Amino acid sequence: MAQKPSIPKGTRDFSPSEVAKRSYIFSIVKKHFQIFGFQPIETPSFENSDTLMGKYGDEGDRLIFKILNSGDFISKVDDVTYSSKRSSSLTPKISEKALRYDLTVPFARYVVMHQNEIDFPFKRYQIQPVWRADRPQKGRFREFYQCDADVVGSTSLLQEVELVQLYDAVFTELKLEGVNIKLNNRKILASIAEVAGIQNNLVNFTVALDKLDKIGEEGVKKEMLEKGISETSIEKASPLFSLRGSNIEQLAALEPLLASSEIGSKGVEELKFIISTIEQMGLQSAKLSIDVTLARGLNYYTGAIFEVAAPEGVQMGSIGGGGRYDDLTGIFGLKDVSGVGISFGLDRIYLVLQELGLFPEAVDRSLEVLCVNFGDKEALAALQLVTKLRQSGVKADLYPSSAKMQKQMKYANNRNVPYVILIGEQELANNSFVVKNMSKGEQKTYSFNNPEAFIQEL
Repeated sequence: MAQKPSIPKGTRDFSPSEVAKRSYIFSIVKKHFQIFGFQPIETPSFENSDTLMGKYGDEGDRLIFKILNSGDFISKVDDVTYSSKRSSSLTPKISEKALRYDLTVPFARYVVMHQNEIDFPFKRYQIQPVWRADRPQKGRFREFYQCDADVVGSTSLLQEVELVQLYDAVFTELKLEGVNIKLNNRKILASIAEVAGIQNNLVNFTVALDKLDKIGEEGVKKEMLEKGISETSIEKASPLFSLRGSNIEQLAALEPLLASSEIGSKGVEELKFIISTIEQMGLQSAKLSIDVTLARGLNYYTGAIFEVAAPEGVQMGSIGGGGRYDDLTGIFGLKDVSGVGISFGLDRIYLVLQELGLFPEAVDRSLEVLCVNFGDKEALAALQLVTKLRQSGVKADLYPSSAKMQKQMKYANNRNVPYVILIGEQELANNSFVVKNMSKGEQKTYSFNNPEAFIQEL
Protein backbone atom coordinates (compact mmCIF):
# COMPACT_ATOMS: atom_id res chain seq x y z
CA MET A 1 0.00 0.00 0.00
CA ALA A 2 1.27 3.47 -0.88
CA GLN A 3 2.62 5.52 2.01
CA LYS A 4 0.41 8.41 3.05
CA PRO A 5 2.16 11.66 2.02
CA SER A 6 3.11 14.33 4.55
CA ILE A 7 5.08 17.57 4.77
CA PRO A 8 7.84 18.51 7.26
CA LYS A 9 6.80 20.03 10.59
CA GLY A 10 6.81 23.81 10.51
CA THR A 11 5.93 23.99 6.81
CA ARG A 12 2.55 24.47 5.15
CA ASP A 13 0.57 24.02 1.98
CA PHE A 14 -1.49 27.07 1.02
CA SER A 15 -4.96 26.89 -0.51
CA PRO A 16 -6.01 29.31 -3.30
CA SER A 17 -7.85 31.41 -0.70
CA GLU A 18 -4.81 31.56 1.58
CA VAL A 19 -2.50 32.47 -1.31
CA ALA A 20 -4.88 35.29 -2.33
CA LYS A 21 -4.93 36.68 1.22
CA ARG A 22 -1.15 36.47 1.52
CA SER A 23 -0.81 38.21 -1.85
CA TYR A 24 -3.11 40.96 -0.54
CA ILE A 25 -0.67 41.61 2.33
CA PHE A 26 2.35 41.38 0.01
CA SER A 27 0.84 43.91 -2.39
CA ILE A 28 0.19 46.50 0.32
CA VAL A 29 3.64 46.07 1.90
CA LYS A 30 5.34 46.24 -1.51
CA LYS A 31 3.28 49.30 -2.50
CA HIS A 32 4.47 51.26 0.53
CA PHE A 33 8.05 50.05 0.18
CA GLN A 34 8.02 51.62 -3.28
CA ILE A 35 6.21 54.79 -2.14
CA PHE A 36 8.96 55.30 0.45
CA GLY A 37 11.63 54.97 -2.25
CA PHE A 38 12.95 51.46 -1.58
CA GLN A 39 14.27 49.32 -4.46
CA PRO A 40 13.83 45.53 -4.77
CA ILE A 41 16.62 42.96 -4.71
CA GLU A 42 16.69 39.16 -4.36
CA THR A 43 19.38 36.85 -3.00
CA PRO A 44 19.83 33.03 -3.16
CA SER A 45 17.81 30.81 -0.84
CA PHE A 46 21.06 29.35 0.51
CA GLU A 47 24.40 30.92 1.31
CA ASN A 48 27.88 29.68 2.11
CA SER A 49 27.87 28.56 5.74
CA ASP A 50 30.61 31.01 6.73
CA THR A 51 28.39 33.87 5.48
CA LEU A 52 25.70 32.99 8.04
CA MET A 53 27.39 31.27 10.98
CA GLY A 54 28.47 33.46 13.88
CA LYS A 55 26.21 36.38 12.89
CA TYR A 56 23.17 35.61 15.06
CA GLY A 57 24.65 34.53 18.38
CA ASP A 58 24.77 30.97 19.71
CA GLU A 59 20.97 30.58 19.75
CA GLY A 60 20.65 31.77 16.17
CA ASP A 61 23.46 29.52 14.94
CA ARG A 62 21.67 26.47 16.34
CA LEU A 63 18.58 27.34 14.31
CA ILE A 64 20.33 27.50 10.93
CA PHE A 65 19.46 24.65 8.56
CA LYS A 66 22.66 23.13 7.15
CA ILE A 67 22.79 21.59 3.67
CA LEU A 68 24.78 18.38 3.22
CA ASN A 69 27.51 18.45 0.59
CA SER A 70 26.84 16.65 -2.67
CA GLY A 71 28.12 13.16 -3.34
CA ASP A 72 29.68 10.77 -0.85
CA PHE A 73 30.39 13.44 1.77
CA ILE A 74 31.08 10.99 4.61
CA SER A 75 34.05 9.42 2.81
CA LYS A 76 35.88 12.76 3.02
CA VAL A 77 35.73 12.82 6.83
CA ASP A 78 38.83 11.47 8.60
CA ASP A 79 38.38 8.70 11.14
CA VAL A 80 39.34 10.82 14.15
CA THR A 81 36.71 13.50 13.38
CA TYR A 82 34.07 10.87 12.56
CA SER A 83 34.63 8.87 15.74
CA SER A 84 34.63 11.99 17.94
CA LYS A 85 30.87 12.39 17.32
CA ARG A 86 31.20 16.14 17.91
CA SER A 87 28.89 18.07 15.61
CA SER A 88 31.07 21.17 15.86
CA SER A 89 33.95 19.24 14.27
CA LEU A 90 31.91 17.12 11.86
CA THR A 91 29.55 19.74 10.43
CA PRO A 92 32.21 21.83 8.59
CA LYS A 93 33.46 18.63 6.93
CA ILE A 94 30.07 17.59 5.51
CA SER A 95 28.24 20.89 5.04
CA GLU A 96 29.49 24.03 3.30
CA LYS A 97 26.14 25.73 2.66
CA ALA A 98 23.05 26.64 4.68
CA LEU A 99 19.54 27.97 4.14
CA ARG A 100 19.32 31.66 4.94
CA TYR A 101 18.15 32.47 8.49
CA ASP A 102 17.01 36.01 7.66
CA LEU A 103 17.38 38.57 4.88
CA THR A 104 19.64 41.04 6.69
CA VAL A 105 22.95 39.16 6.68
CA PRO A 106 22.53 38.14 3.01
CA PHE A 107 21.78 41.79 2.30
CA ALA A 108 25.02 42.84 4.02
CA ARG A 109 26.87 40.31 1.88
CA TYR A 110 25.10 41.70 -1.21
CA VAL A 111 26.14 45.27 -0.35
CA VAL A 112 29.79 44.28 0.02
CA MET A 113 29.85 42.31 -3.23
CA HIS A 114 28.05 45.03 -5.22
CA GLN A 115 29.37 48.14 -3.47
CA ASN A 116 30.73 49.62 -6.70
CA GLU A 117 27.31 49.36 -8.37
CA ILE A 118 25.28 50.86 -5.52
CA ASP A 119 24.39 54.51 -4.95
CA PHE A 120 24.55 55.28 -1.23
CA PRO A 121 22.44 55.68 0.78
CA PHE A 122 20.95 52.51 -0.66
CA LYS A 123 17.32 51.79 0.19
CA ARG A 124 16.37 48.21 -0.59
CA TYR A 125 13.37 46.01 0.04
CA GLN A 126 13.30 42.24 -0.16
CA ILE A 127 10.38 39.80 0.09
CA GLN A 128 11.58 36.18 0.16
CA PRO A 129 11.31 33.03 2.32
CA VAL A 130 13.71 32.20 5.16
CA TRP A 131 14.22 29.03 7.20
CA ARG A 132 14.80 28.39 10.91
CA ALA A 133 15.10 25.05 12.72
CA ASP A 134 12.80 26.34 15.45
CA ARG A 135 10.12 24.50 17.43
CA PRO A 136 6.87 25.04 15.48
CA GLN A 137 4.00 26.73 17.32
CA LYS A 138 1.23 29.23 16.61
CA GLY A 139 2.68 31.99 14.46
CA ARG A 140 6.14 30.36 14.40
CA PHE A 141 7.16 28.26 11.42
CA ARG A 142 10.33 26.69 10.05
CA GLU A 143 9.72 28.14 6.60
CA PHE A 144 8.23 31.61 6.32
CA TYR A 145 8.46 34.84 4.36
CA GLN A 146 10.15 38.00 5.53
CA CYS A 147 9.38 41.42 4.11
CA ASP A 148 12.39 43.65 4.82
CA ALA A 149 13.21 47.29 4.17
CA ASP A 150 16.73 48.58 4.92
CA VAL A 151 18.78 51.73 4.37
CA VAL A 152 22.58 51.48 4.32
CA GLY A 153 25.10 54.27 4.01
CA SER A 154 23.40 56.82 6.28
CA THR A 155 23.72 57.48 10.01
CA SER A 156 20.82 59.96 10.05
CA LEU A 157 18.13 59.22 12.64
CA LEU A 158 15.60 60.49 10.11
CA GLN A 159 15.83 56.97 8.67
CA GLU A 160 14.49 55.54 11.95
CA VAL A 161 11.68 58.10 11.86
CA GLU A 162 10.87 57.10 8.29
CA LEU A 163 10.73 53.41 9.18
CA VAL A 164 8.25 54.12 11.97
CA GLN A 165 6.14 56.01 9.42
CA LEU A 166 6.44 53.06 7.03
CA TYR A 167 5.12 50.66 9.65
CA ASP A 168 2.26 53.06 10.36
CA ALA A 169 1.37 53.45 6.65
CA VAL A 170 1.25 49.69 6.02
CA PHE A 171 -0.79 48.80 9.10
CA THR A 172 -3.15 51.69 8.45
CA GLU A 173 -3.95 50.44 4.93
CA LEU A 174 -4.37 46.91 6.32
CA LYS A 175 -6.90 48.50 8.74
CA LEU A 176 -4.94 47.00 11.63
CA GLU A 177 -5.48 49.76 14.19
CA GLY A 178 -3.85 49.94 17.60
CA VAL A 179 -0.57 48.31 16.59
CA ASN A 180 2.15 49.14 19.13
CA ILE A 181 5.60 49.97 17.74
CA LYS A 182 7.95 49.41 20.68
CA LEU A 183 11.26 51.26 20.62
CA ASN A 184 14.53 50.91 22.52
CA ASN A 185 18.24 51.45 21.93
CA ARG A 186 21.03 48.90 22.31
CA LYS A 187 23.30 51.68 23.62
CA ILE A 188 21.00 51.92 26.64
CA LEU A 189 21.19 48.18 27.24
CA ALA A 190 24.98 48.27 26.83
CA SER A 191 25.26 51.08 29.36
CA ILE A 192 23.01 49.27 31.85
CA ALA A 193 25.35 46.29 31.49
CA GLU A 194 28.28 48.65 32.02
CA VAL A 195 26.77 50.13 35.17
CA ALA A 196 25.99 46.60 36.42
CA GLY A 197 29.53 45.44 35.61
CA ILE A 198 28.52 42.75 33.13
CA GLN A 199 29.90 44.20 29.87
CA ASN A 200 31.51 40.85 29.09
CA ASN A 201 28.18 39.07 29.46
CA LEU A 202 26.10 41.49 27.37
CA VAL A 203 24.81 38.86 24.93
CA ASN A 204 23.46 36.58 27.68
CA PHE A 205 22.03 39.63 29.44
CA THR A 206 20.12 40.88 26.38
CA VAL A 207 18.97 37.41 25.29
CA ALA A 208 17.45 36.81 28.74
CA LEU A 209 15.97 40.31 28.94
CA ASP A 210 14.33 39.84 25.54
CA LYS A 211 12.19 37.06 27.07
CA LEU A 212 10.60 39.30 29.72
CA ASP A 213 7.13 39.29 28.14
CA LYS A 214 7.26 35.48 27.78
CA ILE A 215 8.69 34.26 31.10
CA GLY A 216 8.24 37.28 33.39
CA GLU A 217 10.68 39.14 35.65
CA GLU A 218 11.48 36.17 37.87
CA GLY A 219 12.05 33.94 34.86
CA VAL A 220 14.45 36.48 33.35
CA LYS A 221 16.38 36.82 36.61
CA LYS A 222 16.62 33.04 36.91
CA GLU A 223 18.01 32.73 33.39
CA MET A 224 20.52 35.51 34.03
CA LEU A 225 21.74 33.70 37.16
CA GLU A 226 22.09 30.48 35.14
CA LYS A 227 24.17 32.39 32.57
CA GLY A 228 26.63 33.52 35.24
CA ILE A 229 25.27 37.01 35.96
CA SER A 230 25.51 37.74 39.69
CA GLU A 231 22.60 38.76 41.92
CA THR A 232 24.38 42.07 42.59
CA SER A 233 24.57 42.85 38.88
CA ILE A 234 20.94 41.86 38.35
CA GLU A 235 19.92 44.17 41.20
CA LYS A 236 21.80 47.08 39.60
CA ALA A 237 19.95 46.41 36.31
CA SER A 238 16.57 46.04 38.02
CA PRO A 239 15.37 49.62 37.27
CA LEU A 240 14.76 48.36 33.74
CA PHE A 241 11.91 46.22 35.05
CA SER A 242 10.02 49.01 36.76
CA LEU A 243 10.12 52.03 34.44
CA ARG A 244 6.64 53.49 33.94
CA GLY A 245 4.98 56.58 32.49
CA SER A 246 5.02 58.31 29.11
CA ASN A 247 7.86 57.94 26.64
CA ILE A 248 9.45 61.20 27.72
CA GLU A 249 8.99 60.37 31.43
CA GLN A 250 10.73 57.00 31.01
CA LEU A 251 13.65 58.62 29.21
CA ALA A 252 13.86 61.30 31.91
CA ALA A 253 14.03 58.55 34.57
CA LEU A 254 16.83 56.82 32.67
CA GLU A 255 19.05 59.87 32.36
CA PRO A 256 20.31 59.97 35.99
CA LEU A 257 20.81 56.19 35.99
CA LEU A 258 23.04 56.42 32.92
CA ALA A 259 24.63 59.80 33.59
CA SER A 260 28.07 58.24 34.09
CA SER A 261 27.88 56.39 30.78
CA GLU A 262 28.63 58.31 27.60
CA ILE A 263 27.16 55.59 25.39
CA GLY A 264 24.01 55.39 27.54
CA SER A 265 23.45 59.15 27.36
CA LYS A 266 23.84 59.00 23.60
CA GLY A 267 21.24 56.23 23.42
CA VAL A 268 18.77 58.33 25.40
CA GLU A 269 19.36 61.33 23.12
CA GLU A 270 18.77 59.21 20.03
CA LEU A 271 15.46 57.95 21.40
CA LYS A 272 14.45 61.49 22.35
CA PHE A 273 15.02 62.65 18.78
CA ILE A 274 12.98 59.82 17.26
CA ILE A 275 10.12 60.24 19.75
CA SER A 276 9.93 64.03 19.46
CA THR A 277 10.11 63.98 15.66
CA ILE A 278 7.34 61.40 15.41
CA GLU A 279 5.23 63.43 17.84
CA GLN A 280 5.60 66.45 15.55
CA MET A 281 4.77 64.43 12.43
CA GLY A 282 1.99 62.35 13.95
CA LEU A 283 0.97 58.76 13.19
CA GLN A 284 -2.20 57.61 11.44
CA SER A 285 -3.18 54.57 13.52
CA ALA A 286 -0.15 53.00 15.22
CA LYS A 287 1.22 53.78 18.69
CA LEU A 288 4.90 54.39 19.44
CA SER A 289 6.12 53.50 22.93
CA ILE A 290 9.44 53.19 24.73
CA ASP A 291 10.20 49.73 26.10
CA VAL A 292 13.63 49.69 27.77
CA THR A 293 13.43 45.92 28.32
CA LEU A 294 13.23 45.34 24.58
CA ALA A 295 16.49 43.69 23.55
CA ARG A 296 16.01 41.74 20.30
CA GLY A 297 18.66 39.06 20.78
CA LEU A 298 20.54 39.49 17.50
CA ASN A 299 24.14 40.57 18.03
CA TYR A 300 24.40 42.97 15.11
CA TYR A 301 22.07 45.70 16.43
CA THR A 302 23.93 48.71 17.81
CA GLY A 303 21.41 51.57 18.03
CA ALA A 304 17.63 51.92 17.88
CA ILE A 305 15.68 48.65 17.94
CA PHE A 306 12.03 48.13 17.00
CA GLU A 307 9.46 45.48 17.76
CA VAL A 308 5.83 45.62 16.65
CA ALA A 309 3.11 44.15 18.84
CA ALA A 310 -0.35 43.23 17.57
CA PRO A 311 -3.36 45.18 18.90
CA GLU A 312 -4.43 44.42 22.47
CA GLY A 313 -6.62 41.36 22.81
CA VAL A 314 -4.82 39.42 20.06
CA GLN A 315 -2.65 36.60 21.40
CA MET A 316 0.30 36.81 19.04
CA GLY A 317 4.03 37.38 19.25
CA SER A 318 5.70 40.29 17.49
CA ILE A 319 4.50 41.00 13.94
CA GLY A 320 7.55 43.05 12.98
CA GLY A 321 10.92 44.21 14.19
CA GLY A 322 14.31 45.59 13.29
CA GLY A 323 16.94 48.10 14.26
CA ARG A 324 20.16 50.01 13.58
CA TYR A 325 23.37 48.12 12.81
CA ASP A 326 26.41 50.39 12.58
CA ASP A 327 28.91 47.98 11.08
CA LEU A 328 27.17 44.86 9.83
CA THR A 329 29.03 44.97 6.52
CA GLY A 330 32.30 45.07 8.49
CA ILE A 331 32.01 41.31 9.01
CA PHE A 332 32.53 41.02 5.25
CA GLY A 333 35.36 43.56 5.03
CA LEU A 334 33.46 46.79 4.28
CA LYS A 335 33.93 49.02 7.32
CA ASP A 336 31.91 51.99 8.59
CA VAL A 337 28.74 51.47 6.57
CA SER A 338 25.84 52.09 8.92
CA GLY A 339 22.43 50.65 8.24
CA VAL A 340 18.95 50.43 9.71
CA GLY A 341 16.08 48.21 8.73
CA ILE A 342 12.75 46.67 9.66
CA SER A 343 10.92 43.48 8.83
CA PHE A 344 7.21 42.64 8.53
CA GLY A 345 6.15 39.23 9.87
CA LEU A 346 3.84 38.21 7.04
CA ASP A 347 2.61 34.94 8.57
CA ARG A 348 1.72 36.49 11.91
CA ILE A 349 0.12 39.52 10.24
CA TYR A 350 -1.99 37.05 8.24
CA LEU A 351 -3.15 35.30 11.42
CA VAL A 352 -4.00 38.62 13.09
CA LEU A 353 -6.01 39.87 10.09
CA GLN A 354 -7.81 36.52 9.94
CA GLU A 355 -8.64 36.57 13.66
CA LEU A 356 -9.97 40.13 13.47
CA GLY A 357 -11.87 39.58 10.20
CA LEU A 358 -9.98 42.35 8.41
CA PHE A 359 -9.49 40.76 5.00
CA PRO A 360 -11.69 42.37 2.31
CA GLU A 361 -14.71 40.21 1.48
CA ALA A 362 -13.69 39.68 -2.16
CA VAL A 363 -9.93 39.28 -1.57
CA ASP A 364 -9.96 35.56 -2.42
CA ARG A 365 -12.44 35.82 -5.27
CA SER A 366 -10.53 34.20 -8.11
CA LEU A 367 -13.43 34.28 -10.58
CA GLU A 368 -15.97 37.02 -11.27
CA VAL A 369 -17.91 35.41 -14.09
CA LEU A 370 -18.63 31.77 -15.00
CA CYS A 371 -20.30 30.81 -18.27
CA VAL A 372 -22.50 27.73 -18.10
CA ASN A 373 -21.80 25.10 -20.78
CA PHE A 374 -24.97 23.89 -22.54
CA GLY A 375 -23.27 22.08 -25.44
CA ASP A 376 -20.79 22.52 -28.29
CA LYS A 377 -22.48 25.39 -30.15
CA GLU A 378 -23.38 27.26 -26.97
CA ALA A 379 -19.91 26.69 -25.53
CA LEU A 380 -18.25 28.22 -28.61
CA ALA A 381 -20.35 31.37 -28.28
CA ALA A 382 -19.67 31.46 -24.53
CA LEU A 383 -15.93 31.14 -25.13
CA GLN A 384 -16.07 34.11 -27.51
CA LEU A 385 -17.78 36.15 -24.79
CA VAL A 386 -15.30 34.94 -22.14
CA THR A 387 -12.44 36.06 -24.40
CA LYS A 388 -13.92 39.58 -24.67
CA LEU A 389 -14.43 39.74 -20.89
CA ARG A 390 -10.85 38.64 -20.24
CA GLN A 391 -9.52 41.27 -22.64
CA SER A 392 -11.34 43.84 -20.52
CA GLY A 393 -9.68 42.57 -17.35
CA VAL A 394 -12.63 40.57 -16.04
CA LYS A 395 -11.83 37.24 -14.32
CA ALA A 396 -13.99 34.98 -16.48
CA ASP A 397 -14.16 31.28 -17.29
CA LEU A 398 -16.27 28.69 -19.14
CA TYR A 399 -17.24 25.44 -17.46
CA PRO A 400 -15.33 22.86 -19.55
CA SER A 401 -18.09 20.30 -20.12
CA SER A 402 -21.87 20.26 -20.59
CA ALA A 403 -22.49 18.65 -17.19
CA LYS A 404 -25.82 18.84 -15.42
CA MET A 405 -26.92 22.38 -14.60
CA GLN A 406 -27.01 21.54 -10.88
CA LYS A 407 -23.35 20.49 -10.93
CA GLN A 408 -22.24 23.64 -12.77
CA MET A 409 -24.17 25.93 -10.41
CA LYS A 410 -22.72 24.12 -7.39
CA TYR A 411 -19.26 24.72 -8.83
CA ALA A 412 -20.07 28.45 -9.18
CA ASN A 413 -21.25 28.59 -5.56
CA ASN A 414 -18.17 26.78 -4.29
CA ARG A 415 -15.95 29.25 -6.17
CA ASN A 416 -17.97 32.15 -4.74
CA VAL A 417 -18.65 33.45 -8.28
CA PRO A 418 -20.88 36.55 -8.18
CA TYR A 419 -22.16 36.31 -11.78
CA VAL A 420 -23.15 33.31 -13.91
CA ILE A 421 -23.76 33.75 -17.65
CA LEU A 422 -26.31 31.60 -19.48
CA ILE A 423 -26.18 31.17 -23.29
CA GLY A 424 -28.65 28.55 -24.45
CA GLU A 425 -30.47 27.91 -27.75
CA GLN A 426 -32.80 30.89 -27.27
CA GLU A 427 -29.92 33.26 -26.47
CA LEU A 428 -28.05 32.03 -29.56
CA ALA A 429 -31.10 32.75 -31.69
CA ASN A 430 -31.54 36.23 -30.12
CA ASN A 431 -27.80 37.04 -30.17
CA SER A 432 -27.91 37.71 -26.43
CA PHE A 433 -26.70 36.39 -23.09
CA VAL A 434 -28.31 36.21 -19.66
CA VAL A 435 -26.48 37.23 -16.48
CA LYS A 436 -27.59 35.82 -13.14
CA ASN A 437 -26.60 37.77 -10.02
CA MET A 438 -25.88 34.92 -7.60
CA SER A 439 -26.34 36.93 -4.41
CA LYS A 440 -29.63 38.59 -5.41
CA GLY A 441 -30.99 35.81 -7.61
CA GLU A 442 -31.88 38.36 -10.31
CA GLN A 443 -31.36 37.83 -14.05
CA LYS A 444 -30.72 40.42 -16.77
CA THR A 445 -30.34 40.06 -20.55
CA TYR A 446 -27.62 41.81 -22.60
CA SER A 447 -26.79 41.99 -26.30
CA PHE A 448 -23.99 39.62 -27.32
CA ASN A 449 -22.58 42.44 -29.48
CA ASN A 450 -22.44 44.84 -26.54
CA PRO A 451 -20.83 43.08 -23.55
CA GLU A 452 -19.48 46.49 -22.45
CA ALA A 453 -22.92 47.26 -20.97
CA PHE A 454 -22.46 44.33 -18.56
CA ILE A 455 -18.78 45.10 -17.91
CA GLN A 456 -19.63 48.65 -16.84
CA GLU A 457 -22.00 47.29 -14.20
CA LEU A 458 -19.42 44.99 -12.61
